Amino acid sequence: MSKTTILRLGATATVLALALPGAALSDTLSRSVGTGPSTAFTPSSAVEPLSSLKKFYEIADFRIGGTYDLDADPETWRGGGEGGTTLESLGAGPLTLGYIDVGTPQYNEAGEITNAVIVSTYYSGDSTNMYAFWFPGTGNALAGGPVVGPGLVIDTNKYYVVFLDALGLWGTSKPSEGLGRTFPQYSYFDIVQANYQLLRDHLNVANVDVATGVSMGATQTWVWGVMYSPSGYVDAIMPIGGATASDDDDPIGQWTFRLGTAAIESDPLYQATGGNFYDLPKAEQPKQGLQFMWSTLQLTGFDFPFRSAQPWDKVVTEVFYWEPKGNETAAFIERTKREDPNDFWYRNAAGFQYNINAELGRIDARTLVIHIENDKWLMVENARAAAAAVKGAGFLSFSDPTAHYGVFKAPNVLAEQVKSFVDNTNIPASAAGGGGGMGAAPEKPSGFSK
Repeated sequence: MSKTTILRLGATATVLALALPGAALSDTLSRSVGTGPSTAFTPSSAVEPLSSLKKFYEIADFRIGGTYDLDADPETWRGGGEGGTTLESLGAGPLTLGYIDVGTPQYNEAGEITNAVIVSTYYSGDSTNMYAFWFPGTGNALAGGPVVGPGLVIDTNKYYVVFLDALGLWGTSKPSEGLGRTFPQYSYFDIVQANYQLLRDHLNVANVDVATGVSMGATQTWVWGVMYSPSGYVDAIMPIGGATASDDDDPIGQWTFRLGTAAIESDPLYQATGGNFYDLPKAEQPKQGLQFMWSTLQLTGFDFPFRSAQPWDKVVTEVFYWEPKGNETAAFIERTKREDPNDFWYRNAAGFQYNINAELGRIDARTLVIHIENDKWLMVENARAAAAAVKGAGFLSFSDPTAHYGVFKAPNVLAEQVKSFVDNTNIPASAAGGGGGMGAAPEKPSGFSK
């Protein structure tokens, strides 16, 4: 089997050596309904060698950007939020969603799946990214080994696992399909509601055993808990390195991503076109602002000792220059050939008004919160406070030189605790790091934050 090396720096992956296992194609289960988004501007998969694993589902007349009454019956959310805008009304096709499914579904008497585990994707990723990080045979170095598979932490002999895309990037409908800045502004509620309809209406999932994800995937996991655990649709949530607010309740997170948006908007060509540049040849579209954004984010993506230990000839590839020479900005020049500034402008904007702190008491699911102690983007103190607001929630944390990127390896660093939580079994007190149905915790478990 040949190996393809994929470069994913910044908020995607670091370096991923990908060897697609021959069994992977036969391990996927469902069928596509729909053809996937247009690839005229950006691909429909972040890891293109895995594109054949991805399936698509279309939802007609889904309302994006509306409001959700959390006190109402969840059925009132079907089709999106109150007052939202459909893509069809803007001259586009129906909302499209992408996903990859693996594992062993179990069915009730009505033929519905009852043992689903869902994995939401991170800020700049998609289902192919999370599959590449966590599935066996896919060169998942940053994750420290596979997580999802036969006999693993998330055991595909026991669970039907769905890796989900998120509205706005890659295999879902997105601004870069041509609507640009006329695309309706989506929210995390829209992302979750659309994927709920994929699970319930297309995949026939009756309930979700565990919802999880890393980074922005963990943020979505929190929203799954708020929206769909009170009704019993989601039994357990395990957010790994996510946020329950990114407005001014989290000044560092808000500041960081405001800088990202400012970088996008600093591009002279982006300013001249007002962000609507899709009549230009692809090679002439504005990418420097997006390169600037990634450079800004990567200053704090890893911890400072890790960055300081890297030689300049490695670091300079991620340092932004308006007029780069040689290897300057090379990593992000290459990366952004496949990305679109509007896609990330919208992704940032989705977080600016996001705050569910007042709604955490609604969560009626087993909860295990996992966070990186030295995360420079999403502060661990906020994660501790969120866990404390959920009745019975457990909390685990650890430090890592890769700082925020430690989220990918968390299920391996904490393998015993995570597997116990997913399987809803007790583990010895000496191995536990908190509550959440995991047994009594020692006073100060070695290596973990209580």
